[in-house]
Amino acid sequence: MQKMIIAASLAMGLGIAAPAGAANIVETAQGAGSFNTLLAAAKAAGLAEALATGQNLTVFAPTDDAFAALPDGTVEMLLKPENKDKLAAILMYHVVPRKLMSTDLPGREIKVKTLKADGDKTLSVEKSSSGVSVDNAMVISADIVADNGVIHVIDKVVLPSN
Repeated sequence: MQKMIIAASLAMGLGIAAPAGAANIVETAQGAGSFNTLLAAAKAAGLAEALATGQNLTVFAPTDDAFAALPDGTVEMLLKPENKDKLAAILMYHVVPRKLMSTDLPGREIKVKTLKADGDKTLSVEKSSSGVSVDNAMVISADIVADNGVIHVIDKVVLPSN
């Protein structure tokens, strides 16, 4: 119960509406209202259930604005059924298989392994006086606690090099 109260307090403090009752990562993102593209992509890639039921996950979640900043047609192309594997790889590049809070980060760059299956599997995460960065994205809201992990809101979609 205390965990839900803390999550709701954090969410309200960040201007994010927390859903009533137990809130997994997907429910928390839905309640925020600024992750519609991410959630649609996770569903199209067959990953929404894993994000809802997996444990101790960290999601670096691009906002709808971050997806909108991609080149024209990119999101539409990725949402096509024939691009499901590519979309899944991009989304899994945003997920770390452990709960990583901003307070866990040292004051230097570290590499964290993502759920991406092959190729470029690590993100560069750096905590500095100007904030936390993840590859080429800035964390704009950190430590949004869900029942099965944590969400860090980022301002760009991070793309693996391969």
